[in-house]
Amino acid sequence: MIIGYDGKRAVNNMTGLGNYSRFIVEGIAEENPGDTLLLYTPKEGSGPRLDKIRKLPNVEFRYPAPQGLKGSLWRTFGITNHLRADKVDIFHGLSNELPLNIRSGGVPSVVTMHDVIYRRLPGCYKPIDRWMYDFKYGRSCRNADHIIAVSQRTKDDVAELYDIEPEKVTVVYQGCDPQFRRQWSAEELRELRSRLRLPQRYLLQVGTIEKRKNLEISVRALNNISPDMSLVVVGKDHHGYKSYIERLAAESGVTDRILFLEGLPFKDLPGINQGAEIVLYPSRYEGFGIPVLEALESGRPVIAATGSCLEEAGGPDTLYINPDDPSDMVQAVHALLSDPAATRMMTQAGKEYALRFRGEDMAAKVKNVYEYTIENFKRNKLHK
Repeated sequence: MIIGYDGKRAVNNMTGLGNYSRFIVEGIAEENPGDTLLLYTPKEGSGPRLDKIRKLPNVEFRYPAPQGLKGSLWRTFGITNHLRADKVDIFHGLSNELPLNIRSGGVPSVVTMHDVIYRRLPGCYKPIDRWMYDFKYGRSCRNADHIIAVSQRTKDDVAELYDIEPEKVTVVYQGCDPQFRRQWSAEELRELRSRLRLPQRYLLQVGTIEKRKNLEISVRALNNISPDMSLVVVGKDHHGYKSYIERLAAESGVTDRILFLEGLPFKDLPGINQGAEIVLYPSRYEGFGIPVLEALESGRPVIAATGSCLEEAGGPDTLYINPDDPSDMVQAVHALLSDPAATRMMTQAGKEYALRFRGEDMAAKVKNVYEYTIENFKRNKLHK
């Protein structure tokens, strides 16, 4: 089978959607050595996160021709001609979108939908961005021969908001990087603490610093949590929201108990998770919630928010709170810190729950979607 991928995120995005894209490509390539995987990307990328893909013998990269469409125009329109020329059996849009002319290309297509947060929380997006996402992603859902959703919540959202038949959407949960499963030694953790000047005891929250991620509730709760406990925040500022968080911290008297880390090497993230007492993820809405899974794989207890899909990522042994109630957060933190035996049982149950998200299972389920979509495409073609 020759499989085409929208490789923009895999090649040029070193977080979020890029991680998902690389995880899919690596898993499919390793589990199916007889298949050829073609990554269509507007430009070359670099960095250690791409090294594994570059070494895979059945993965090839495709770039725009010297004469022709460039950049986003090539990705939006020009890829389709290449798919035909390369005799691709199926094309997978890994990050919510497909070429706008994919239906005329004669190649079956699958799109992964990660979320439709721009519809559920429109106030978190600029109007022009919201319109653009709605247009491109909605059209991709309608044009795709099949849709992969990263959670049941996302599947339900896609079906409701874009009027898609549920049978057209398959849930395939995503996994996280296997680096999170390796337990760091005491010496490695000491070196990390020293290098990053990590507090002796800390809560951890990972994610972009923006309103939706709800760092606010963690900051508000901190003043009612033991004074020897700090909060480490890993993520970049989004549209200046960090300044609001800093003002809130000053008003609450906890400025000196918060450490912001931005631009952190990915290789340090498993260790930062493993050094935390508790991982917090009180986001108001997510498509899946990878930081929850990363924390479970790291053997850490998690406190997440209700209201979207985080119960799917965290399972029955994670603690869930009202995202609008700081006292809920305080009570959950106290519960975990005051009962070490119960917390150890919770973390063990979390690691067992996380087994269902391993990459081999994910690759097999995605490959099944490809095979089903190709067969269905051929049947529909015969009946026209």
